[in-house]
Amino acid sequence: MKESILIQELFSSGKLQDDLTEIVNKITHTVRITPDEALILYEKADLGLLGALANQIREAKNGHFTYFNRNFHIEPTNKCVFTCKFCSYSRLIQQSKDAWELSEKEMLDIVRKYDGIPVTEVHIVGGVHPKMSIHFFANLIRQIKELRPEIHIKAFTAVELEYMFRKAKLSYEDGLKLLKDHGMDSLPGGGAEIFDEEVRNLICKDKATAKEWLDIHETAHGLGMHSNATMLYGHIESYAHRIDHMNRLRELQDRTHGFNTFIPLKFRNAGNEMSHIREVSVTEDLRCYAMSRIFLDNFTHLKAYWPMIGKSTTQLLLNFGVDDIDGTIDDSTKIYAMAGAEDQHPAMTTKDLVELIKGVGRLPVERDTLYNIVRDYSQVEFDEKKSDFHALPILGQ
Repeated sequence: MKESILIQELFSSGKLQDDLTEIVNKITHTVRITPDEALILYEKADLGLLGALANQIREAKNGHFTYFNRNFHIEPTNKCVFTCKFCSYSRLIQQSKDAWELSEKEMLDIVRKYDGIPVTEVHIVGGVHPKMSIHFFANLIRQIKELRPEIHIKAFTAVELEYMFRKAKLSYEDGLKLLKDHGMDSLPGGGAEIFDEEVRNLICKDKATAKEWLDIHETAHGLGMHSNATMLYGHIESYAHRIDHMNRLRELQDRTHGFNTFIPLKFRNAGNEMSHIREVSVTEDLRCYAMSRIFLDNFTHLKAYWPMIGKSTTQLLLNFGVDDIDGTIDDSTKIYAMAGAEDQHPAMTTKDLVELIKGVGRLPVERDTLYNIVRDYSQVEFDEKKSDFHALPILGQ
């Protein structure tokens, strides 16, 4: 393995600083590093070393497999009671420009557009709207399951859930049980942002706290519901804040083993109150993902959300610890397009995803939400005349 050779050459050359030598030795022997050691590594190691370590871990956990799924999004509304400074997506309740609020029928019509198309997951997230209560969404979920009993419903960030539960005067456990009983299967990882209380107070002070986010996910895991975890990076936070964030997730994963994957999310600066902050470079993207793979030793998967990070950077990240690139999303998701992401109309067919993965020597595998393998595409050749893949419909056409 080329990474092992590179690491051994660094050891034998004496080019590694003493403190890095001990840390790298622990990582290569699968010994957990501490937050303090992670910070030293983050600050002092060059990109090549971080990439080699991350890729070694990635291949030990997942080989050359790179996962994707067939999914679509429902974004019920972008009207929101909260005013996160980094958000380009939400509109205040009283605003009408660029705002939307889908009816129950409109959301069910989105589901019907996929009749006969083998999608395995619907992802439901949006703004926090006071009129869209837990009972409104429970009824929506029930009807989605009636239309597509086999589909996995991954719905509502912990921020959305905290508001719903508080307004309905329900405990986290009772609220999650209600949604689960109506057909909700798992939680996405959004709303985590950065857990550090001081930073959080500066960028999103009026929404769910770090403790509330973590408590909701821990409660969900206790009920047998899996979830994802995210981190918003590249704004006013430091490397130490990133390590602290991941350490809180690592500690929760030790207790519950309920997280499916970790997803670093790059701050985009278009159309928000933090637009004066320059976006970080691709090099910094690679370092962040590599450190995530190295530090989160109890997370099996690391995902690059390609509509956010871009297709080219996604390919690079497949050699920096990433083993999942999300799904065949159509352009129904607007969250990152509105923040200035490279893909303003994010859409990829199964063929597109397979070719993107094969283009960097990885093996494409379609998965379901819980990482059960649906189909191995590593040996599949697509017939241009008679394709065995489905192009997802573009909503609005």
